[in-house]
Amino acid sequence: MRTVLVTGPGGAGRTTVAAATALAAARDGRRTLLLSADPVPALPEGTGAAGAGQLPHRVRLDPAAHFRAEFLELQDRASGVLDLLGANRLDGEELTELPGSTELALLHALHRAAAGDWAADGYEVLVVDLPPLADALDLLALPGRLRRYLRRLLPRERQAARALRPVLAQLAGVPMPAQWLYEAAARKDAELAAVEALIEDGATTVRLVAEPGRAAAEALSSARTGLALHGLRVDSVVASRVLPRHSADPWFADLAARQEKCLDHWHQEWAPGTPVHESAHLGREPRTAEDLALLDGARAPDDRAPGHAGNPWWTEDAGDGVIAWCLPLPGAAKEDLRLVRRGDELLLTAGPFHRILRLESALRRCTVSGAALSDGVLRVRFTPDPALWPRTQ
Repeated sequence: MRTVLVTGPGGAGRTTVAAATALAAARDGRRTLLLSADPVPALPEGTGAAGAGQLPHRVRLDPAAHFRAEFLELQDRASGVLDLLGANRLDGEELTELPGSTELALLHALHRAAAGDWAADGYEVLVVDLPPLADALDLLALPGRLRRYLRRLLPRERQAARALRPVLAQLAGVPMPAQWLYEAAARKDAELAAVEALIEDGATTVRLVAEPGRAAAEALSSARTGLALHGLRVDSVVASRVLPRHSADPWFADLAARQEKCLDHWHQEWAPGTPVHESAHLGREPRTAEDLALLDGARAPDDRAPGHAGNPWWTEDAGDGVIAWCLPLPGAAKEDLRLVRRGDELLLTAGPFHRILRLESALRRCTVSGAALSDGVLRVRFTPDPALWPRTQ
């Protein structure tokens, strides 16, 4: 399944571009699903069918309903402990979602899409309207982070004491929650693994939407580093609400000139691997499917494999037995980089972005002997540690 994750600075029109992208894919004859938490007037919820010449099928997320369902399920599973503590149960009607509910609902929707829950025949194209850019980068990194927390808090090897739980339950006189807790963690880990696989799939790309201007240019430049750090590939940059370049009105002419200057910078910064498409300002908000079709920048995704995903590292021979572990970090500044080796993991910070990488088996037997940033590529040097390598006879 070809997946396009659409995001951009807030207010740039990412929901509109996501809808237009899904419409273009559907009109190409591909079964298309659009996921969005925001309303799309031009594409009513649930309309559209798979097939040529049809509208995409749109599912609007309901974070409040998802939060209530998840909370009530957890409350039921923990009923033994809650009764022991004398806690009062909460009803669904009195629950309101907490911060982060939208992100968790979106992760759940991605899991359902990956599992094919919405159509028996499955979809060929999935378009996801993500939150604004900074939140979207955190969201896409969230499955891996949550899985790491689960592994640290509830290691699978601790389940070896499962046979003792009935005895402990009899001694304590109450049901022991450990078993259902591990089972719940295993289910969540499987769901998060499916979402992580979808994000890291070679057929998944990010489509950035931004209105040309100084603030958007700074946001996209910063995002380049975060996207590369997490192995996310950008298939295109859509410049939204582009004004006509020639106007007799001095005020509009000045705005258009500033947009053109920003567009020239984007073409240079993202070329040659990432195209920059311009979407003309319609002079109104899109209200119909035909309005969406007028947005030239929101094109149907191609079927070509965009390349490697998830882990963009590669290794090089740096000579004298030293191994260089390389990561492209376009836009990164040396003063904003921080590396920490902790056991079998490498903690990397690039400006506001963080990632914890598990070292490959060969690199675990080495010590970090230095790092350098050159031409947008960070090279971390590993020197073999004789004390950690098997000795030969």
